[in-house]
Amino acid sequence: MKSRPLLPILSLVVALLLPTWGWAQNYPRSVNDLVAKVKTGVKTIDLAAFKNGLDSKTLGLIIDVREADEFAYGHVPNALNIPRGLIETRIWPQVGYPDHTDVGKRITLYCSSGTRSILAARSLRELGFKNVVAVDMKIEDWSRARYPLVTE
Repeated sequence: MKSRPLLPILSLVVALLLPTWGWAQNYPRSVNDLVAKVKTGVKTIDLAAFKNGLDSKTLGLIIDVREADEFAYGHVPNALNIPRGLIETRIWPQVGYPDHTDVGKRITLYCSSGTRSILAARSLRELGFKNVVAVDMKIEDWSRARYPLVTE
C-alpha cells in the first residue's frame, strides 16, 4: 500500500481533534455500562501488547472494525477493514469458510477507542470463535506514539 504524505498528517490531526469534539466519547451511561459488562467476558490487550504483537507478528488476523472512511484516513499495517456492523457476515472468507473454517484462528480487533472492538469480539465469540482479542486502546494514542499508520 502506498502512503500519501498529506493523509498521515490529516489522520493525526483528526485523531487528535476527535476527543475535543463533544460526540467522540460522549455516550449515554447505558452504552458505557454495556461495554464495561461485555469487556469482562472478552480477552483484551492494551496498546503496548498490540504494538509488541504487531512487531512479532503474533496477532493473527488483524481487523480494524471502524468504518471505511476512518480506515482510509489511517490504519495499522496489515489490517483488514471489516466494520463492526458487518463483522458477523464478512468474517467468514477470512477464516476459510466454507471448505476449511478455522474458528480457532487468532483474530485481533481494534477501533478508534476500544468500544467497537470489544462489542465485535463478543459477537465473534457468540458465533463460536475461540481465539478473539479486542485491543483496548485509543487510535489517537497509537498516533501520538508515532506508531505506523497506512493510508489508502
